[in-house]
Amino acid sequence: MLTIGALGRRTGTKVQTIRYYEQIGLMSPPERTEGGQRRYDTAAQDRLAFIRHSRELGFSLEAIRELLELSDSPERSCAQVDAVAQRQLKEVEARIARLESLRRELRRMISECRTDRVADCRILEVLRDHTECLADHAPPER
Repeated sequence: MLTIGALGRRTGTKVQTIRYYEQIGLMSPPERTEGGQRRYDTAAQDRLAFIRHSRELGFSLEAIRELLELSDSPERSCAQVDAVAQRQLKEVEARIARLESLRRELRRMISECRTDRVADCRILEVLRDHTECLADHAPPER
């Protein structure tokens, strides 16, 4: 049995985050000692590691909740898990596309700025004209 601090250290999770996961129902309430101290078993450690890894992959808390519910029902179809992962992949690909667009815009701004004076700085000029930038970098339609 682990204390909340030990669980946090083993999984690389802050104590406040563990409490939050309990509060929103991603983690079950742990057993408590007579003094009220939380005690976690290996199943709780495994579940928290699952949540942490899912967060590292960018899954939302709602998607993680869905994955946990599916994992708690081993007879359900894996196609449902696949659908959650496919949605996450689409979101990641959309973020990558936006970041690539931003990189191109920053490179363009930097390459066009070859002056010695701030008054003639192309970067500042582009940043001031944010309407052009917003139109060029709107998120792709789905």
